[in-house]
Amino acid sequence: MKETFDLWKLLAGLGVFLFGMILLEESVKALSGKAFRRIIRLYTNGTLRAIVSGSLVTAILQSSSAVSLMVLAFVGAGVMSMENAIGVMMGSNIGTTCTGWIVATFGFKSKIESFALPLTGIGGIGLIFFGSYSKFFHISRLMIGFGFLFLGLDYMKGSVESLAQSFDLSRIPDYGLWLYLMVGILLTALMQSGSASIAVVLTALNSQLINFNMGVAMVIGANVGTTITVLLGSIGGAQSKKRVALSHLIFNVVTGVIAFLSIQGLVRFIKLFLDINSNSVIGLALFHTLFNIIGVILFFPFIGLLSRTLIKLYRDHKPMLTVYINNTPTEVPDAATAALKKEINHLLQECRLYNLRLLKIDEKLVFDQDPPFEKHKKKKFTIDHLYENIKLLHAEIFTFYSRLQNQKLEESEARELERMIYASRNTMNSIKNFKGIRHNMDEFDGSENSFLNLQYTLFRKRLVELYRNMNRILHLKNKEEQYRTLLTTFVYIEEADKRFIRETMTAVSEKQIQEMEISSLLLVNRLFTQACRMQIFSMKDLLLSQEQINDFDRALDMKELMDEEKVKSRGKIGDVVKAPG
Repeated sequence: MKETFDLWKLLAGLGVFLFGMILLEESVKALSGKAFRRIIRLYTNGTLRAIVSGSLVTAILQSSSAVSLMVLAFVGAGVMSMENAIGVMMGSNIGTTCTGWIVATFGFKSKIESFALPLTGIGGIGLIFFGSYSKFFHISRLMIGFGFLFLGLDYMKGSVESLAQSFDLSRIPDYGLWLYLMVGILLTALMQSGSASIAVVLTALNSQLINFNMGVAMVIGANVGTTITVLLGSIGGAQSKKRVALSHLIFNVVTGVIAFLSIQGLVRFIKLFLDINSNSVIGLALFHTLFNIIGVILFFPFIGLLSRTLIKLYRDHKPMLTVYINNTPTEVPDAATAALKKEINHLLQECRLYNLRLLKIDEKLVFDQDPPFEKHKKKKFTIDHLYENIKLLHAEIFTFYSRLQNQKLEESEARELERMIYASRNTMNSIKNFKGIRHNMDEFDGSENSFLNLQYTLFRKRLVELYRNMNRILHLKNKEEQYRTLLTTFVYIEEADKRFIRETMTAVSEKQIQEMEISSLLLVNRLFTQACRMQIFSMKDLLLSQEQINDFDRALDMKELMDEEKVKSRGKIGDVVKAPG
């Protein structure tokens, strides 16, 4: 009795196979992910070493996509050269053929249940007994991954074999091998996994659903289809990422074209070593490795040329972030110092804009017009893009400051420069604090707890009030007025902090918030208050004279002493009240 083709069994097999691949990749990365990143980053000094490292890491990780995305990250960060990146990508093509060898050797040459079921069973038991952060937990996941990989293959093999019993290959119209090439590309692009599509092709070949030449064309297509993941990973990225993605596409397409045009010759070469009628799946795995090695050999002399061409094609467009120091020579210290002060004030402006957007506050409540970054731009930056630009601006400020320090400066000029760089550091520390509480603020905003919602609203009000006070200070012409208003604003920050503590203590006593929420609230308030203080300190160092700065610091010290005395006096009064009459 003939078995009917079970489509759901095929899809289930494919799903289990893909899940097994994911478990394999994640467990291997968890066990030694840092080691692989270290190999990719450090052991790629030279094109040949880059190719070998790419092959080795991909063969172990069983994922050329993971390696490709790692390379994109390292190139984007500027820690890997373009030539070495191309070498790693070429090597990953050789390494990814390892999956085909594993499937062809173990998946079709032995009884799958004899090792797939023990692997899955032992791995599953290991997950129960070992903690999720232990090494044995990830080894258990690795075993399950291998078990699922082969079980999925067994499902696919069973469903395709039942179809092959009633399937006549000669009934398929002869459209040519290019059709199977396109099927291989489409299959890999849809599944986002070259290994999975190779497994499907090997299964179809083993069941005689396709012949060897059709399988060869589909494997070439699968090799080209793997470029989709890298191309998607480079969208919207830096120019360097686009270069790497395009180099991967060029290598795979050119290698695929050469292999497709040389199919007959390569198949005859394989027949010298194997009988493809009895060992078709091994022969296909060998073909996959062979044409990728040939591609690497052919491309190797042209890696430098390809790298230079791509760099010319995708030139780096460095944005002009500075407004005042870009055209100011450091050889004139007076002009350079004035320009630097204005640039740090610009940094403070962009920092305030970032903080407003992070708390979803309309910047028009504080700014009359867009700060310099977006003044002449058609669209606004995303919050992450804005943060990156602020960091780059700070780097340029510090570079300019370093150059200016090398000039012959008077002692008063050197002290003023030191105050200004303190102002820029305080500004950056402030923005880092806000970035650190971003997730908590979103939680407060979306919480079902009305007290947390209220505190989120009050944090936003505190920030708007602070920034309006800062605007008033910036528009004051009299230094003495600036000094007094700065002190008053600082006192406002401290009073808001104390008010928050009182309200939180009341909420705790009335059980309006839970223990974890208390911890989050106190942490957020501390970082928020520190960030506000640091912005006032930035303005103090930018606007006030050295004498006024000294007076400001003494006033804060005096206030701190007075607060301490109040606390002590409250303690003494409490002792008197508690003393027996």
